[in-house]
Amino acid sequence: MDSALSESIERFTADPAAGQISPKVTATLAEGRTRLAAGPFSWETDLPQPVGGRNESPSPTAYLLGALAGCAVAFIHDTLAPQFDVDITDLSATASCNTSLAGLLDVRGAAPDLRQLRIEIQVTSTSPPDRVEAMQQAWLQRCPVYLALCNPNDVEVSFTPAQAG
Repeated sequence: MDSALSESIERFTADPAAGQISPKVTATLAEGRTRLAAGPFSWETDLPQPVGGRNESPSPTAYLLGALAGCAVAFIHDTLAPQFDVDITDLSATASCNTSLAGLLDVRGAAPDLRQLRIEIQVTSTSPPDRVEAMQQAWLQRCPVYLALCNPNDVEVSFTPAQAG
């Protein structure tokens, strides 16, 4: 296992509070586009044209699905495979869902929520199947994006009115 992982496990075992973080993403309107920022990283999101967007960047739904698929590949490769001593020769994930653009426009009978979320994770490994299975079970128990989608979460929402000036 990577020394950084070993050191983190040791440090967080001694002091679990040392592993607490508070990620934050801020969205702002910039030149008619939605700009997202998290620490030193920034990117854009857009909506499809049928619901008023310009379709110039991935949709928020695509980013949500990307977070799920990305967490599968990154977490398995960077953290779990070393922890479970699994040799990864190939790894991919595809996340998908069903939704209705009509629901975003409040068309009667159409719901805007995401339904039938699914992820297919393909792991190619030369390691023993029992270690690969243990790693997969750990992903189901520890992947924060997967867990956030599976377990109900309260989301505190506040709208702060401001005067245009």
